[in-house]
Amino acid sequence: MSLTTLAFLALLPILVAGVMLVGFRLPARVAMPVAFVLTAIIAYAIWGLTIVTLIASCIQSLFITFDILYIIFAAILLLNLLKNSGAIQTIRVGFADISPDRRVQVVIIVWLFGSFIEGASGFGTPAAIVAPLLLALGFPALTAVMLGMMVQSTAVTFGAVGTPVLVGIRGGLQNPGLDAQLATQGLNFMDYIQLVTTNVAIMHAIAGTLMPVIMVCMMTRFFGSKRSWREGLEIFPFALLGGLAFTIPYLLTGIFLGPEFPSLLGALVGMTIVVWVAKKGWLQPSKTWSFPQRNDWPVHWMGKLDPAAELSAKTDLSLARSWGPYVMVVSLLVISRLSQLPFKSWLSSITIQWNEILGTSISASSAPLYLPATVLFIVCLITLFFHRMEGSQVKAAFTESSRMIFGAGFVLLFAVPMVRIYINSGINLKGIEGMPIVMAEWVAVHVGQVYPFFAPSIGALGAFIAGSNTVSNLMFSFFQFGVAERLMMPTALIVALQAVGAAAGNMIAIHNVVAASATVGYLGNEGIVLRKTIIPMLYYLTLVGLLGMIAVSL
Repeated sequence: MSLTTLAFLALLPILVAGVMLVGFRLPARVAMPVAFVLTAIIAYAIWGLTIVTLIASCIQSLFITFDILYIIFAAILLLNLLKNSGAIQTIRVGFADISPDRRVQVVIIVWLFGSFIEGASGFGTPAAIVAPLLLALGFPALTAVMLGMMVQSTAVTFGAVGTPVLVGIRGGLQNPGLDAQLATQGLNFMDYIQLVTTNVAIMHAIAGTLMPVIMVCMMTRFFGSKRSWREGLEIFPFALLGGLAFTIPYLLTGIFLGPEFPSLLGALVGMTIVVWVAKKGWLQPSKTWSFPQRNDWPVHWMGKLDPAAELSAKTDLSLARSWGPYVMVVSLLVISRLSQLPFKSWLSSITIQWNEILGTSISASSAPLYLPATVLFIVCLITLFFHRMEGSQVKAAFTESSRMIFGAGFVLLFAVPMVRIYINSGINLKGIEGMPIVMAEWVAVHVGQVYPFFAPSIGALGAFIAGSNTVSNLMFSFFQFGVAERLMMPTALIVALQAVGAAAGNMIAIHNVVAASATVGYLGNEGIVLRKTIIPMLYYLTLVGLLGMIAVSL
């Protein structure tokens, strides 16, 4: 069978999933089971995987799925507890009082606060929090959704305390063959993950610094009375400060502390600096910018919710108490990740593992106490007392979180085993290279040395299809690694391009657009949003692709 035929058959399940999700607009809960079954059939019939290997791959996937769902549930639960206690409301009101200039509000609320929420919770929550806040402050519904989607870019790769890297890339790459290969270079797998993290942080820091400027300019161009890019550029110094105040600590944290903290610490440091500068009135134009009168807004700008309702509720929580749980999350994560302290070794020493599953070479493990979810759960428990929450509030938070986890869990139960079958397909009776490797060989033959420019687009495609940076990394990390090997390019760089591209793809992920639109009563207009957010996504992919080309040539 020719290389082209094998590559097409390997790609077929992903193509089918894409057509079902995008072409027929079927939900992921329908598309991913079909893609999984098709992958298993192709792996069995064409690659010659045994039934035992297929079952072992599925068992291995359960460990990864547990890690993902454990983190998702803990992150969403903390967010819902803070919503029900009134803490999020207090934070919203605090932001509303900083500046009347809409451009300043975008930099602080969308870029910095949204990035913080992404770092803590991930999984589309920034848009779901930021969009209603903007609506309450008087932003058009379309503007709120557009900006909420745009913030899901730079912070995303290190969102949910590093899940897209620690679970996505790690789960997408780790296999005994790679471990042995790295050992010959004097590296272990976590050293390699840190190398990928460093590359990701550098590229995101370069591309992300201008994102606040782009956000502001798109708002003034598409939603201002003058439809002017210039009105956005008037606040360039302040917006650039917002970018740098986030990306510099973000970069340093990624290099020296790892993938859990860049978005969290970058946003915290950035908010501290930028809010202080905003209150001083520095780096801002003399003329305040706002939207036209509401009566002059086109119909397609507006949703179906009452903007005033969003900020009407009162809460007796202070700003310090409202922020307290998030500060605790950052503090405990830092303490538990520092190798100089004993906590890291204690927590990571307790593992659940299954070596040589069903007599195969496939193994799986999980260190549940070391996962960031454990810290999030501890903070959840503290929050119950810290915010003096009532039983009804706690019950509501658990109910909301459980509803979300069941939806995500069903999809992951098919998406993750599909990915593991792909990766383990090299363990076959016919001596054929694994499915990702076959695709990589085909790409290497037909694309060649310009591949780094296109590598981020593969990641973006995965995020668009799956609605998740983590799942995109699970699907395509090994493929990207294989292409890099065959083109004799730095594998950590190409995998990093995958991760950055997947983050950029979140700006057009259908699932996230729908979720954000629902929070402001804008459902049914997703196409309008996508026509806007594709602009910053193309900026991101183009710049990062060029950075990849430059890095390879050095």
